[in-house]
Amino acid sequence: MHKETELKLRASRETLAALREHPLLKKRNKSGWQTRELLNQYFDTPERELSAARVALRLRRDGEAVIQTLKCRGTSVAGLSERNEHEWQLDKVKLDLKKLDDSCWPAQLAALDKKTIKPLFTTDFTREFAEIAWGRGKSKVVIEAALDQGFVIAGKRKEEICELELELREGEPQALLELAAELAASLPLMPCDISKAERGYRLLEPDSYELSLPHTELEAEMAVDDAYAALAWQLLGSSQRLAEQYRHNGHWRLLQDWVECLSELRALTASLGQAAPRATTRDLRSSLDALLEDWRPLVQAGNDDEDIRRAAPEQFAEELEDVRWGQFSLETSRWLLNRGWAVERKGRGERQGKAQLASWLAHLLGEEGRALKLPLYTQRPEDLAEQLPRIEQLLAWLHHARQVLEAPQMDRLYGDLKKLHELAEQPISDEVLEARIEQARAVDQSRGWKHLLKA
Repeated sequence: MHKETELKLRASRETLAALREHPLLKKRNKSGWQTRELLNQYFDTPERELSAARVALRLRRDGEAVIQTLKCRGTSVAGLSERNEHEWQLDKVKLDLKKLDDSCWPAQLAALDKKTIKPLFTTDFTREFAEIAWGRGKSKVVIEAALDQGFVIAGKRKEEICELELELREGEPQALLELAAELAASLPLMPCDISKAERGYRLLEPDSYELSLPHTELEAEMAVDDAYAALAWQLLGSSQRLAEQYRHNGHWRLLQDWVECLSELRALTASLGQAAPRATTRDLRSSLDALLEDWRPLVQAGNDDEDIRRAAPEQFAEELEDVRWGQFSLETSRWLLNRGWAVERKGRGERQGKAQLASWLAHLLGEEGRALKLPLYTQRPEDLAEQLPRIEQLLAWLHHARQVLEAPQMDRLYGDLKKLHELAEQPISDEVLEARIEQARAVDQSRGWKHLLKA
């Protein structure tokens, strides 16, 4: 068994052609480009029990070699994935079930009748690959760069494979992000953690692709730094999966959720105060502001305009053909991996970053709640939109962390505050103004809100 650490980046045929001649890869290419044909058959039970257990079983023909591979549950965030992998060389192109014994077979599938495992779909592609030396100071780093082109085929359905795959052969995982970020500065590369196997399952069952990462379990005693890191990784990874699926099927709800992920990441980052000095978050905030400036108004307008919803997939495809999304995703991943917000802080900022989440959060929400001055907007509801950034910070933390607070009716408060936020975004009319007044009063008079204001 070995651990596979890789980064997948969706690309166009034109981008793959440019990568072959990219000066950075040319300079560090130690092996020259080589080519091989990879023919892959994936297997599962009729009930997709392997997929449900996050297990991929594959038979690969690589020239004369026949390789059986079992990939087990791993982690995947923002395109960077790690999985345990078992491989066996076989004498013939036939699955050898005897290899799948207790030494590798997941315990959760112990009761599975392996005889029910059958071929499901194929992923056949041409791979051009080269060994890239990517030095990091005195540390030796070796990365295999692979340009994959081909098709996933499931019955009569198929999807094109066109991607750059960077696999770590030696060194630290940060090197994959560094190399990818350098390449994405001039070429549109979209970090994408959907595997070729997931694409096959998606062709068979369109709803099989999970759009969000596992929910982040926050604890009252954990440090603010750890809570922010966990939430930021989750939001970045979820935004990647939403972008991939919206690119695939154009369902409007996915674009709405994508914008919400970016909005929440922006709000959480802005709320950290001295735990994240503004200089350390400037680039991230600027990138998020640029994306939200383009896409949030479009989503708001599209909620009431079918023509905008129809045109949006083409506009999103244009976004992905530009370098902006790839650069943002990769640079944010690097920043989170290095905990860039904590690099330059001192004194009080250090103490805030290491403070326990529950006490810090109660203080933050109380401070922001008092600054919101809700009674003022029962008199001047037309000005409520001015408070959207503050409301969004409150909502982001209540959405993800309200369970750590010892306060009454937090679920109800979150719902009431969300309604107020929706009203603050709507164009002004007599009906909307009256609704803002009523909703501001509802929030201000709620038990949960009163409790937070006393913190």
